Amino acid sequence: MRAHFSISEQLSKRVVRGRRDFRTDRASGLLVALCLLLLLGSTGCQSVLSPISGIPAHRLPPQFLAQPKNNLIPIDVARLRQEPPREYLLDTSDILGIYIEGVLGEIDAMPPFHMPTAESNLPPAIGYPVPVREDGTLPLPLVAPIRVRGLTLTQVENVIRKAYTVDQVVLAEGKDRIFVTLIKEREYAVVVMRRDGEEQSLSNQLVALPAYKNDVLHALAETGGLPGLNAKNEVKIFKGRLMDGRKRDAYVRQFYSSPPSDPCLCYPPLPDDPAIISIPLRLPPGEVPTFNPQDIILESGDVVLIEGREREVFYTGGMLGGGEHPLPRDYDLDVIGAMSMVGGQALSLSGGGGRGGGRGGGGGFGGGGGGFGGGGGAGMVGGVAPGQLYIIRKTPCGDQITIAVDMVRALRNPRSRPLIQAGDMLWLQYKPSEEILNFSLGTFFTYGISEVLGGRR
Repeated sequence: MRAHFSISEQLSKRVVRGRRDFRTDRASGLLVALCLLLLLGSTGCQSVLSPISGIPAHRLPPQFLAQPKNNLIPIDVARLRQEPPREYLLDTSDILGIYIEGVLGEIDAMPPFHMPTAESNLPPAIGYPVPVREDGTLPLPLVAPIRVRGLTLTQVENVIRKAYTVDQVVLAEGKDRIFVTLIKEREYAVVVMRRDGEEQSLSNQLVALPAYKNDVLHALAETGGLPGLNAKNEVKIFKGRLMDGRKRDAYVRQFYSSPPSDPCLCYPPLPDDPAIISIPLRLPPGEVPTFNPQDIILESGDVVLIEGREREVFYTGGMLGGGEHPLPRDYDLDVIGAMSMVGGQALSLSGGGGRGGGRGGGGGFGGGGGGFGGGGGAGMVGGVAPGQLYIIRKTPCGDQITIAVDMVRALRNPRSRPLIQAGDMLWLQYKPSEEILNFSLGTFFTYGISEVLGGRR
């Protein structure tokens, strides 16, 4: 009887102990699960708890794509030069050397002799200097002003001979010694403003261009040549005779006086001033320049402007670390190139941990995402590198879009590899599956091995 009681008592104690152990294990499991959940939520696993949505790169509408620059072709610089006539045609401000024996010059006297300046290509001239007036006429004694605009030197000589022997019988035919030469060509004063130096400082230069060399090419040649890498790929010409500041200001006020009919739309771009001519220096394949030959001819009062290239940069964040990086001017940069430029490959080499921890990511065991988790928990054991890139791009109306780039897909498919444009923000982070995998690996190698080693003891 006593033995039977002792056996029942032992069985009861074992049942009570089993229930107590079950409750303890269950509570421990819940506590561990709660701790793991807290760790997952507090160590940077934002792709799981705070996902970002974006348009897949391969489905991005064309209007949001960056314009390619790799295939731009420089225009023929000969398009920037005017074609001179076969013979020099006279106009206002030309200075002629005229000798009319007995009228401008004594009989049997030597006419005045003029040597050209070092910068001039003209031959030596003889005669008395007579400038062409604003109205294109030539004042000479004893006859009415002679219209010479648009005439050659030979034609002017014939017109003068007719005026003195036929229209007004001042000289006898056959005894008229008349010489017409060109002493000085007319010049056009043009201002050239450039901001294409290394220091991006604005340089102003007043250039006097002789007739038939008063074009964009000669203006650039006189002031340093074609624009360099620090300048925009265009030349702007401000036509002085067409500039009207008041009229332009009134037009701008009227343009912005009435808001767009649709409140969801923004103002359209302001039309270009007709007095400003933009000449592109590089064009896409198959596209021809649209400017006219008259557009590149400069007159006195015109201004040639070479604008400095604006500082085109893109920004990085997330696992790439915060930074500002310059964009190349004449060739394209896609997401793969941008990642290489800012050091994104270091993420792959370090399993996602190295770069982030060094730039404020948090360090800890995993480094990249901060603390133990953050996608970097498996950094020391070859965890998965971050594979989700987001491009935050501004739109013309001041809004923004988010472009989702799968890095694995981008490596395989060029359509999933969008080009970077100025102002883009590149944000690299882990995919949810990568976060969970790295967290699981980190948890196992931190706690799992400890439990195994502790169990063996």
